[in-house]
Amino acid sequence: MDAGVRVSLRLDLSAYDLFDTEAGAGADASADGGVLTRRAGAAIVQAHNLADPTLVADAADLWSGQADPAFGPRARVDAALAVRRAARVWPPLDRLAEQEVPDVLALSEEEVSDLLGAAATRLAAAGVAVHWPRDLAHDLTATAVVRPAPGSATDGTGFFESEELLRFRWQLALGGDPLTEAEMDTLAEAHRPVVRLRDRWVLVDPALVRKARKRDLGLLDPVDALSVALTGTAEVDGESVEAVPQGALAALRDRITAGVRPAEPPPGLHATLRDYQLRGLAWLDLMTSLGLGGCLADDMGLGKTVTVIALHLKRARREPTLVVCPASLLGNWQREITRFAPGVPVRRFHGPDRTLDGLDGGFVLTTYGTMRSTAAQLAEQPWGMVVADEAQHVKNPYSATAKALRTIPSPARVALTGTPVENNLSELWALLDWTTPGLLGPLKSFRARHARAVEGGEDQEAAERLARLVRPFLLRRRKSDPGIVPELPPKTETDHPVPLTREQAALYEAVVRESMLAIETAGGMARRGLVLKLLTSLKQICDHPALYLKEDHAPGAGDHLAARSGKLALLDELLDTLLAEDGSALVFTQYVGMARLITAHLTARAVPVDLLHGGTPVPERERMVDRFQSGASPVLVLSLKAAGTGLNLTRAGHVVHFDRWWNPAVEEQATDRAYRIGQTQPVQVHRLITEGTVEDRIAEMLAAKRALADAILGAGESALTELTDRELADLVSLRREA
Repeated sequence: MDAGVRVSLRLDLSAYDLFDTEAGAGADASADGGVLTRRAGAAIVQAHNLADPTLVADAADLWSGQADPAFGPRARVDAALAVRRAARVWPPLDRLAEQEVPDVLALSEEEVSDLLGAAATRLAAAGVAVHWPRDLAHDLTATAVVRPAPGSATDGTGFFESEELLRFRWQLALGGDPLTEAEMDTLAEAHRPVVRLRDRWVLVDPALVRKARKRDLGLLDPVDALSVALTGTAEVDGESVEAVPQGALAALRDRITAGVRPAEPPPGLHATLRDYQLRGLAWLDLMTSLGLGGCLADDMGLGKTVTVIALHLKRARREPTLVVCPASLLGNWQREITRFAPGVPVRRFHGPDRTLDGLDGGFVLTTYGTMRSTAAQLAEQPWGMVVADEAQHVKNPYSATAKALRTIPSPARVALTGTPVENNLSELWALLDWTTPGLLGPLKSFRARHARAVEGGEDQEAAERLARLVRPFLLRRRKSDPGIVPELPPKTETDHPVPLTREQAALYEAVVRESMLAIETAGGMARRGLVLKLLTSLKQICDHPALYLKEDHAPGAGDHLAARSGKLALLDELLDTLLAEDGSALVFTQYVGMARLITAHLTARAVPVDLLHGGTPVPERERMVDRFQSGASPVLVLSLKAAGTGLNLTRAGHVVHFDRWWNPAVEEQATDRAYRIGQTQPVQVHRLITEGTVEDRIAEMLAAKRALADAILGAGESALTELTDRELADLVSLRREA
């Protein structure tokens, strides 16, 4: 009894060769000598026994009687009917009805393409399977590659010394194995959905054919090419595509991303470097030897200065190293060079008698201000390396200081900073675009591609892409990192709530009341200015009424001054305790006027004290530091802006923040004057916070801002000017219940 049959189509792509041979350029010769549609293959009809699916026979065998008898006498009729039903789904099968035996259907290229997509889906739904050759390859892919010129160094050395541009192009691969130029030419010339490559039939996407035809994507300069290599992506016709470096470029990428082993200390270094410092030295040596710059962004106190001194010795160049730093660091640099590299010449290029005559290697130290005014002179001198210490001073790329620094040529540039990003990613761009010009592209395109997406906090892929690009050029270590924290003494931080005096509370409420009336009727820049003025006034009142009222602070008014400020009274208590234990303290304030008040008050109490602020001459600063470090002056009062960087004050076991700075990174820099390598005692940090005031409420904002700063974000004080009137009133109103 007949069980019936179903049919399937087995594609035979060898017909390519057959038709090309018989009909010349791929055309079929018809019986009457005409030319039919160009053929691309054939569909062979197969019959399947429904009762026993393992029984399969070509239609030709079924009609010739060579098929298994189990198909039964009606098999040919059932197969013909099945073909007719299939033709309703895919009309080209109608041509089989015209044949005496419906066994082989010659296919045009369009029909083969149709079977690759929609037709096969419709036929499958009708019970007609389409079987492709087993060896048909589906794994043809295209990747954008960056390829150095033939003959380039294979290890990446001297890569940036070449002026040749790099080829940026599409590379097609079969099964992950790159095609040769000849094979890509074959693809480019193909007009068929399948192509014969490497003795295999290959399924070809038309988009891949277009890439083979237009495989050259242009030329890249070495810095742009390195950016592509590090991120693994490139922009092609407005679309981000995967990109792969090859040859010397791939070798260079591997070298700068593989990490480094600790370097051997150079001859002439009179210091024992810790393991992480030796790794920093190895990293800086690698980057500068490759013609790349780097930003050493270790936390303050981890020994960036001695690491750079070691790098200078390791590079052993005839040309001197130029160090640009704040004025307060000149003495520290000179002392550390003399201490750790005795015999190495060191000269200050600062003051009225400065000169570059007769330089013989070594170090030249200058300030940002001097560098800005003498950039043309400095640019004429050959330098082996230029170092920007406390490089946050040039974080604004449009500032005169940053522009002047960029005009000084050097084969190696190193930026040193404990805070590579304080407010936004444009600051990071400014640092790295100086150390490795062009790496991050123009600032406008950098902000468009990276900064907005990352600062928004929602695009993790953009953040990771930026990290891949930046990470090799920015070495960031924190005191809390494994391997570093065991080498530092413990640090404890305590917030001390301080009540306002009656005078302070009355002044505070009066200023809030009057200022909010003005703010509520103002708008735009005027409102922002009023908000900033209000915040400053309140912080000054919290410190001391005399600071806000701009009263004279003649010595001798000690007890009277303390009675008017809760903070000053608490400071007396703290200093009485630590001085009794032969301790030393740093007292930071952001207001020079407050620093003078504190100094006058302590002098009246016969406490040995020095005052260091932005107007203190460099020689006097150095004498103050020496007096403090020797114990001659156990208390040093410092204005936060002038003394938050560069000073090494490890004698201090206590750090007092008399008032709070809006940016916690600045406050932490000040703390790090004491909490740094070389410190042998526990450091206690005391923050004085007036209860119920804006200071109280800002503490939570500072904690949140620390988290943002770690993610390369930060809004700064200006963010508070955008608060609504209601939000601002809630922030600044005095809470009596506190």
